[in-house]
Amino acid sequence: MGRYRASFDIGGTFTDVIAYDEETGHYVAGKAATTPEDLTEGVFTALDSVIDSAGDISFAVHGTTQGLNTLLQRRGPRVLLLATAGAGDTYHIARGPRTRLYDLHYRKPEPLVPLRDIVEVGGRIGAAGEELDPLDEAAVRAAARRYRTEGFGAIAVGYLFSYANPAHERRTREILREELGDEVTISLSHEAAKEWREYERTSSAVLEAYTGPVTQRYLASLGSDLRERGLSVPLHVMQSSGGILTAESARDHPLQTLLSGPVGGTMGGVALAEHRGRRNLICVDMGGTSFDVSLVIDGRPDISAEAKIEGLPMLMSVVNIHTVGAGGGSTAWIEAGGLRVGPQSAGAHPGPACYGRGGTEPTVTDANLVLGRIIPEWFAGGELALDAASAEVAITQLGERLGLDPVPMAEGMCDVANAKMAQAIRTITVSRGVEPREFDLVAFGGAGPMHAAFIARELGISDIIVPRFPGAFSAWGMLQAEIRKDFSEPYFYRDADLDTGHMAVQLHAMAERALRSLDSEGVPEANRRVAHAVDVRYVEQEYTLTVDLIDAGEPRREDFREVLAKRFGQLHETRYGHANPGAPIELVVLRTTALGDLGRAETERFQPMSRHGVPYRAREAVFNGEKQYAAVVRREDLAAGHRLDGPAVVVEATATTVVPPGWSLSVDSVGSLVVRDREQQ
Repeated sequence: MGRYRASFDIGGTFTDVIAYDEETGHYVAGKAATTPEDLTEGVFTALDSVIDSAGDISFAVHGTTQGLNTLLQRRGPRVLLLATAGAGDTYHIARGPRTRLYDLHYRKPEPLVPLRDIVEVGGRIGAAGEELDPLDEAAVRAAARRYRTEGFGAIAVGYLFSYANPAHERRTREILREELGDEVTISLSHEAAKEWREYERTSSAVLEAYTGPVTQRYLASLGSDLRERGLSVPLHVMQSSGGILTAESARDHPLQTLLSGPVGGTMGGVALAEHRGRRNLICVDMGGTSFDVSLVIDGRPDISAEAKIEGLPMLMSVVNIHTVGAGGGSTAWIEAGGLRVGPQSAGAHPGPACYGRGGTEPTVTDANLVLGRIIPEWFAGGELALDAASAEVAITQLGERLGLDPVPMAEGMCDVANAKMAQAIRTITVSRGVEPREFDLVAFGGAGPMHAAFIARELGISDIIVPRFPGAFSAWGMLQAEIRKDFSEPYFYRDADLDTGHMAVQLHAMAERALRSLDSEGVPEANRRVAHAVDVRYVEQEYTLTVDLIDAGEPRREDFREVLAKRFGQLHETRYGHANPGAPIELVVLRTTALGDLGRAETERFQPMSRHGVPYRAREAVFNGEKQYAAVVRREDLAAGHRLDGPAVVVEATATTVVPPGWSLSVDSVGSLVVRDREQQ
């Protein structure tokens, strides 16, 4: 049996690996350039740098962006969509809201399936789940023949009211399997999202069909390669919900992995909240390509029952993550006489100009190098030699177009990027009634700790936490996650008509089903538990809020209706700034989550400092337009209890932390760097 719990996270620029030694209690991190042409190559290069053999692994988990990249780049297979006769246009009609009122160029999101690839199939299920018309099996077989002859790569099935009765969708899959075999990717809408709203449910099925084949092939290939290298335990995959699944289960439900890459950082934030006792955190992950923001509220990840990607909705449990194109590799450009940064990125190849790989466009990384905030000889642990001259040339050429010297041009680029990232945080906080000043900022990713203090000051945040291995923190967070499976059942009742006994019976049945689902995940029965919630809205409203329940038997409480209404009112007040006490409410969906504990990597404790002084060397860096001497410190020389004042730069293998003037840095008991604004202390 192996001794390492290992995780791998593939980013747009770098692939990170974290390994936890269960015998010594120590962590080790590895990093390699992402290899887009064959992602497994980057994984194995990083893995080989931290452990000798995959056979030494006792637990493995992976975060993948394969499905997400397929969607963003629109390179998925051609999908055939089967819809109920008379409702074939539902997917294209979509919803009516104009999300950008004053944008004259606004267009609805482009559907993944054109009208010509939607086949209407006879047969009808009613709103109560009764069969009104039998399924037209001949039409399904005709659709299968069209699939064979026209070069389709996957099939989505979205029939009306299948959430109430999935019999027609299940029979359709049986027929398609008879005609096409078992290798075809078929997504049924009631399995992708067993909820009301025909358009959103159909969209979920189409998204799964569109991204599924690529994700399934990738997971199969990675699992096979790992087994050839000696891996003897199941490979697990991070889900968009913050839980994990075996790769085998993930291949059956590939939509669940769509956002698995960025979610690991949020789960790392949950673990930090537990260890530090600070329950509210804003987690920011700035890598080479993007800037991801998520929240930990009262020690729990901020999870929603639905999300949109590229304007396309999907109904599933997902950690709320807001992403903008602002990373270390984001390029600066001029539009209408103004400076812009991102969303275009230099990526891993050729990368920023300072990488010396042929890149010529100025990036945020080049700007930080010109400002002295990156130490060339210690960047990426010294494994990547930076070309400062090329960075200055790229910045100079851009500055000449705006009449600026290289240093103010570089600082302007960082200011624009920081403002863009601060606005991304406001989008997920202020716009939802959350005050960012009441949160600590957790900064990770290769570039996050470099920009965190500047972003925090703009938002009025006083405390920043830079965890250990910040460049690989998402991978570290994956080691803290549990097995998770989510189940939902439509349940339409007004509070006055609610049979609380019936609701308790329904929840108990869902709990039993959820717990049984963990049999295939290898979770011991003693380590299983369930959580329940219900989607609630005011009567005649359209959208809902998810209200947590204590247990399956809670509806039997005599005051359950009053308690539920109070909880919903509090959530409504927080989210929208108002509530309507006493107004009738309506239940819409019951939700049950199964959680299974497979153990986790323990948090490594740091020894207190043995000496007060910290070895450092001074280097010039630019802050607020002025050159100042900053203390350059290696993170490995810092121990619990050490403290220093800015300006300072802390270097390590996976990231660089910048402490501007007016800020201080200390080290806590688990090795996190705590950067504080002295003006707010």
